[in-house]
Amino acid sequence: MSGHSKFANIKHKKERNDSVKGKIFTKMGREIAVAVKEGGPDPNNNSTLKDVVAKAKANNMPNDTIDRSIKKAFGDANAVNYEAVTYEGYGPSGIAIIVDALTDNKNRTAANIRNAFTKGNGNVGTQGCVSFQFDKKGQILVDKEEYDGTADDLMLLALDAGAEDFAEEEDSFEILTDPETFRSVRESLEKADIPMAQAEVTMLPQTWVELSEEQDIKNMQRILDLLDEDDDVQEVYHNWDE
Repeated sequence: MSGHSKFANIKHKKERNDSVKGKIFTKMGREIAVAVKEGGPDPNNNSTLKDVVAKAKANNMPNDTIDRSIKKAFGDANAVNYEAVTYEGYGPSGIAIIVDALTDNKNRTAANIRNAFTKGNGNVGTQGCVSFQFDKKGQILVDKEEYDGTADDLMLLALDAGAEDFAEEEDSFEILTDPETFRSVRESLEKADIPMAQAEVTMLPQTWVELSEEQDIKNMQRILDLLDEDDDVQEVYHNWDE
């Protein structure tokens, strides 16, 4: 799996209906609020906010919506305080799952996430129980349909900018970086006007696990659907080879 399957999921998300887009924008708004609170409203002086804005744009969030979110977060002294929390656990057949959330109520979030795992015949584990099976990497995906240049040109540009790896998939290019060099690589691609379908620091599984039993597949999808519906959940990482 890796870049290709991830890219297919991204295209699927971008083609979803307005209600789902609204959910994505809500989640991005939370990330913007946290970044603004930590480092101020100017992306040029707040590298975290700059990364979040780039991620929001990759998720088709309109510029005016981004601007409104920044102004709202900066101007509202009574804004909700969101806390970052991470949960780890297992899906059916031992599938490893990591959930990143931003919440103003840890008890609510913990209960909802535990419920999602339970309904899919999984269980929440302790911190560190599955994260060792993942590598933290910067990942940039480029849609072949939106990129006019050659694979060699893009590879040279990415590697010269400090990327660790470059791969060509069926309908996309995948660029991997160390988390520390991710921002500089992304900015180099931005300056070269490279269209990025996704650019973020993520958790990539070291190995992928296939599910062969139909019930296991249904249960795993149930977990992912319930987590996706939860506004507190920002990211879900897993090693299911879909």
